[in-house]
Amino acid sequence: MLETLKGVRQEVPPIWLMRQAGRYLPEYRALRAEKGGFLELALDPQAAAEITLQPIRRFGMDGAILFSDILMVPMALGQKLWFETGEGPRLAPTVTSRDVLDALESRPEALQPVYETVRQVRTALDPRVTFLGFAGSPWTVATYMIAGQGSREQAEARRLAHADPGLMQALVDRIADCTIDYLNAQIDAGVEAVQLFDSWAGSLSPEQFERWVIAPTARIAAAVKGRAPVIGFPKGAGGKLPAYARETGVDAIGLDETVDPAWADGVLPDDLPVQGNLDPLALIAGGETLDRAVERILSAFPSRPHVFNLGHGIQQDTPIAHVERLLARIRRG
Repeated sequence: MLETLKGVRQEVPPIWLMRQAGRYLPEYRALRAEKGGFLELALDPQAAAEITLQPIRRFGMDGAILFSDILMVPMALGQKLWFETGEGPRLAPTVTSRDVLDALESRPEALQPVYETVRQVRTALDPRVTFLGFAGSPWTVATYMIAGQGSREQAEARRLAHADPGLMQALVDRIADCTIDYLNAQIDAGVEAVQLFDSWAGSLSPEQFERWVIAPTARIAAAVKGRAPVIGFPKGAGGKLPAYARETGVDAIGLDETVDPAWADGVLPDDLPVQGNLDPLALIAGGETLDRAVERILSAFPSRPHVFNLGHGIQQDTPIAHVERLLARIRRG
């Protein structure tokens, strides 16, 4: 997989799945029942390392991704982070003014459990499996810091970006600074490639996309350049993907499930590795639906380096037998 991310096409594409360590696995559910909630697991290096390794043991994935969360960075920047049962993450205080932003006291030591998780996984992981770290991209992280929770339309963040672009720039810059340190520390601890998740990139106009997605991503990619390949995943970018690929300097592009893979192969720079982009719901459907979707993706990249993955995270009701069928289909060529 690491060679693929460096631009070498493989006859059989390597495969890993976003959120592959998670709630669809009975071994994960058992450990969570024993240890407590999500955040307790993510900040317990022994538990987080075990969860990272679970899908590797069960499926033999070509990539292992660190079990953590994109909201570790806001926590390190001084926000309080907790998870409401059945409702997701919460952050406080919400960043709605320059006074609030300036009052946040950075706590980089809060990230030390993550680095210890990386070290433990690195020691236990088969060297043939590529180890991925990750962070949220600044725009997506900012949406949570401003709203205090997830938001499908990101209305609070978009309003702030229009009303006070100076404040938004200061927040994005602070997130980018922390993210650079965070990713470099993950690399120092043992990850071999990193992914930037921009889950809410699709909510922005082209002009805003340039400022709040492309520019900070380019800055982060430049700071990591040469140390580890960077996979950029701007979910929902659609027609803005070619600009993202040209201007950010990322080493590979993750495609979400709404992107036509044949179109992507035609418009992205030659030989740029791509990752994706099976619909997670096609994986749940299984059978011929899954087989057809897989074939369409594989045939779209006849000469381009390709890491097979989902277009977004695996769903918790995904049957394990369907994951096994997917792996068997990919690996038989």
